Amino acid sequence: MNLDPSEEQRLLAASIERFVERDYAFETRRRIVASPDGYSQDIWRTMSELGVLGLLLPNAYGGFGGGAMDAVSLMQAIGGALIVEPWLASVALGAQLVARGGSDEQQRRILPAVSEGRLKLAFAHAERPARYTLAHVATRARADAGGYVLSGVKRAVPHGAGADLLVVSTRTDGGDSDAEGLSLFVVERDAPGIALTALRMFDGTRAADIAFDEVRVSAQALIGAPDRALMLIEEVVDFATALICAEAVGAIKSANDATLAYLKTRKQFGVAIGSFQALQHRMVDMTIEYEQAKSIALLACSAVDTERDSAVRSRTVSAAKARIADACRKISQESIQLHGGMGMSDEVKVSHTFRRLTAIAQQFGDADHHLERFAALS
Repeated sequence: MNLDPSEEQRLLAASIERFVERDYAFETRRRIVASPDGYSQDIWRTMSELGVLGLLLPNAYGGFGGGAMDAVSLMQAIGGALIVEPWLASVALGAQLVARGGSDEQQRRILPAVSEGRLKLAFAHAERPARYTLAHVATRARADAGGYVLSGVKRAVPHGAGADLLVVSTRTDGGDSDAEGLSLFVVERDAPGIALTALRMFDGTRAADIAFDEVRVSAQALIGAPDRALMLIEEVVDFATALICAEAVGAIKSANDATLAYLKTRKQFGVAIGSFQALQHRMVDMTIEYEQAKSIALLACSAVDTERDSAVRSRTVSAAKARIADACRKISQESIQLHGGMGMSDEVKVSHTFRRLTAIAQQFGDADHHLERFAALS
């Protein structure tokens, strides 16, 4: 298996590195996080001009037809610079559900607008009692007058407040935890009956609790066949999980680089603390964690691109996420400890990296969840 980047992937990586250096310094990121929207429209336009909004979308709809391996360098840059714009929520979740399961009309209407930066999507799926169980959906959609009526509450929808369209998981049949009976709908964020509560998460990203009270949609809003959405949801969430593993690698590298630089400059007893052997050993352990995380993240991204057996794909992704979650915990804690008290300061980037790594460790399932899933699929 060749996991080396292609020439096109190297060129994309170089352009993203220039973008981060030019437009996404840490102080710029702090101002963006503190803004009312929690992301920058100017940065979003720049990302569109770079082509990264269309990176994963089909060629027929203005995209580049790329896969997770093509997005590795982008996700590592997002992790390293702590980019808070809704690329994952819009392109790798919402748009992927439309691209893989939507009708021709839905794809023609939505995907080119996403690629051009004119439309942002969010995937409204999580509910309070569900934890990480993708099949647990209590939000209901009942057929009515040639369309559907949606009722229920979605919790902590990533970038839900800033989305133009919501892809909403609902139950059209069966009990709350049944594998069958799930359906997906495309819903305007400002449709009558939607009540939205914007949230700021502890890692600086934005989310929203969204309540649906008798929200009416047409039959054309349904993505794919009714009652059969779970397989598509699992496929796209596996895809997004592999991508945040790559994001974690970028954040881990950033934390390691910052920690090494601090050890070389911070002095005690007249010498740099990096000369102390005990701290050198801890830095070596952090470097090993990075290399192992990088390797398994690449394996997961390759699996979601090429593996046709869904059980093998999911098992590989769960193995990667469990390992990445452990690496996130170790690196985030070690980087803070080696920085001392100043590592918790809001003015120091490593404190923000700590928060994002902690969030990634939980996103789409923590280590315990994915170990159980891996065992169940073995």
